[in-house]
Amino acid sequence: MTTIFEAIAILRKIFDKYAGKEGDAKTLTKKEITTLLKEQLGGDTLLNTPHSYYQAEIAQFFEMLDADGDGVVEFSEYAALVASLAMILNKCFSNKTCRQDQGS
Repeated sequence: MTTIFEAIAILRKIFDKYAGKEGDAKTLTKKEITTLLKEQLGGDTLLNTPHSYYQAEIAQFFEMLDADGDGVVEFSEYAALVASLAMILNKCFSNKTCRQDQGS
């Protein structure tokens, strides 16, 4: 398997690990995507602060992720999030403002 296919398989595996714990195994609920991001991003993120403090921001973020407004995040919406994170991290790595092993 090529590296790009391995990367896609990893994205799908991570999605499947968190999807369906509360409902449909083909989608992520707000709680599931929050757990995924906390565990996969780690460190000092908005999601690792007391939930009530940033409740409005987290709700707004979820609404943005849920592009079709159906109340859940489908794989295509999750993939768009990961692509956005890749662009942000690429800029960070290019500017040498973060370490490439930071998420490991």
